[in-house]
Amino acid sequence: MKEFSEIKDSMHIDWDVPIKMDDGLELRADIFRPIKEGVYPVLITYGPYAKGLPFQQGYPSAWDRMAEKHPDVTRGSSNKYQNWEVVDPEKWVPDGYVCVRVDSRGCGASPGYIDHFSMRETMDFKECIEWAGVQLWSNGNVGINGVSYFGINQWQVASQQPSHLKAMCIWEGASDWYRDMTHHGGILSTFWANWFDMQVKTVQHGLGKNGMINQFNGRPICGNDELSEEQLEVNRCSFGDEIRAHPLNNQYHEERSAVWDKITVPFLSAGNWGGQGLHLRGNTEGFIRAASEQKWLEIHGLEHWTEFYTDYGVNLQKRFFDHFLKGIKNDWLDQPKVQLQVRHIDGFKKRHETEWPIERTTWTKMYMNDAYEMSGEIKNTDSSSITFDAMGDGIDFKSRPFDEETEITGPMALKLFVSSSTEDADLFVVLRLFSDQDNEVVFQGAVDPYTPIAQGWLRASHRKLDQQLSRPWRPYHSHTEKAVLNPGEIVEMDIEIWPTSIVIPKGYYLMLSIQGKDYECPDAQPQKLSNFKNQLKGCGPFLHNDPIDRDARFNGQTSLHFGESRAPYLLLPIIPKQ
Repeated sequence: MKEFSEIKDSMHIDWDVPIKMDDGLELRADIFRPIKEGVYPVLITYGPYAKGLPFQQGYPSAWDRMAEKHPDVTRGSSNKYQNWEVVDPEKWVPDGYVCVRVDSRGCGASPGYIDHFSMRETMDFKECIEWAGVQLWSNGNVGINGVSYFGINQWQVASQQPSHLKAMCIWEGASDWYRDMTHHGGILSTFWANWFDMQVKTVQHGLGKNGMINQFNGRPICGNDELSEEQLEVNRCSFGDEIRAHPLNNQYHEERSAVWDKITVPFLSAGNWGGQGLHLRGNTEGFIRAASEQKWLEIHGLEHWTEFYTDYGVNLQKRFFDHFLKGIKNDWLDQPKVQLQVRHIDGFKKRHETEWPIERTTWTKMYMNDAYEMSGEIKNTDSSSITFDAMGDGIDFKSRPFDEETEITGPMALKLFVSSSTEDADLFVVLRLFSDQDNEVVFQGAVDPYTPIAQGWLRASHRKLDQQLSRPWRPYHSHTEKAVLNPGEIVEMDIEIWPTSIVIPKGYYLMLSIQGKDYECPDAQPQKLSNFKNQLKGCGPFLHNDPIDRDARFNGQTSLHFGESRAPYLLLPIIPKQ
C-alpha cells in the first residue's frame, strides 16, 4: 500500500508508513501526531489485529457493551480511530504524544510470515522502537501501552533492552508463554488455536478486497494484495498444532517468555481479578520478578478492554507516561507501588498498598475433610478417601458462613494428596462464593460474565516443583518433565491458584470445587461475544477440552486422601481490617 499523509480531526496522520526490518521486509505503520511541528514522546504498539480495523467494526459486541456502560470512553472523541486494545489517538495526541501503530509481520497491511511471539516478531518490535526513537517528530523517548497481545509482547521486547524504550504500561498481558498462556498447570489451553481462527486469519495480509474494508475511509484493512487460500496458508504458522507439539516447557516457550533479569525499564503493570486463564498471573509475576527498580502494580475488574479506555485508566496511564516520557515532575513518584480496586459483591473500592503480596496478610489454612467441609481444624486423623470420576463434576468442600465481613486479597495455594486409577489426572480447582441464601455469586470477568472468584489447574504428572522459585503462597512447577503415576499411588500435589480479591459479607461462605473439567456456572444463560467461538459459561474462551491432550489417560477415577499425615488444605490470604 502507498503511504500518504493528511491533516484530519486535529491530527497529522501518516498512513501506511514503511519501516524496513533487518531482513529487508517492510512493515507498515499508521502515525498520529500533533499538527504543530516539534518533537514529542512516542507511544508505539506492534500486533496482529490490523491497525486499519476500527474497534466497533471488528469487535462490535465488546464495543457496544463498553460504549453503553461507560460513556466516558466515547466522550471527547470521534471514535473513528479507536482500535482493539490500543490507545485512542484522539485522547493522546492533543496532550502532546505521537501514537504509532505497526501491523505485525503477516497481518493487516504488513506482508510476511505470521509466527506469533517468536523471536522474529520480538526483534521486529525492537527495530520499530529504535526507528521511532530517531524520527524528526520524536523526542527520543518511546513508551509502549496496550492491552493483552500488546501487553504480552512488551515483556518480550523489554527483555531485549531497546535503547529508546523508556517506559511501558502492560495492561492485562501475560508473561510466561507456558504457565500463563498455553498450558495451565500443564493442561493445554485451546484458547490460542481458536483465537488464531477468529482474530488473526480474518485480518491476514493478502486478503485484499476479499477481506474487511475500513468503514470510515473505505481502505482495505489487509492491504491491496490478494493471495489465494493456498498462499495465505503458506504465509502463516499452524498455531494450534505448534503449541500442541510442545507439551513441556522448553526452548519454544522460553523464547516467547519474559527474561526477568533483563527487564530494567520503568513500568506499570495492570491486571484483572477476573482474568483467570490469561490476564492476571503475568502482571503480578512481572511486578514481583522483573529487575526494574521503578515498577508499579494496579489490579482492577470488569471486562479486560474496559478500564484501559475509561477516564480512570487513561488518567492513570497519562500520569505515568507524562513523568517518564515527558519528564514532567508530577506526583507519579509519590504513587504507592500497588493500587488495588478491591472487589466487593457490588463493585470496587480503591486502596493503595506498598507491596505484593500484601505484607500484613494473615495466611490462613482451611483444611478439607471427608465430610466435604473446609475449616481451620484438621478433622481426619484416620486414613480415608473420596473418589470421583476423573473427567466429571468432581466434589465440593464447603466452609462455614463467615461470622464477620472478611477480605481475601492475594495469591492462593492448595495442597492435596491424590491418586488415580490411571497414569495421570487433571485437577481443576475453583474457589466459589455463595450468599447466605445459598446462591452462587459470580462476577463480570475479563471476558466472561459468570466468572468465579479464583481458579487453578494442575496435571498430576507435572507436580514437580521448582524449589528455588516456589513460595508457600505460589507453588511454581518446572514443567520440564513428566512423572506419571502408578495406578493407586498416592502423591502430594501443590496447586497454584491465581490471585483474587473479594470482601466476603457476613453470613456468606466459600466453596472449593475440585473437578476434572472446566468450571461452568450452573446459572449461566446463553451469551457469546463476536470474537470467540464458544458460549460464555464461566471460563470465557480459556478452555481445556482438546481431545488429543485429554485422552483416555485422564478418563478414570481420581481419589483425594485424608489422614493425620495427609491433611489437605487451602491457603487463603486474609487481610486484617485496618
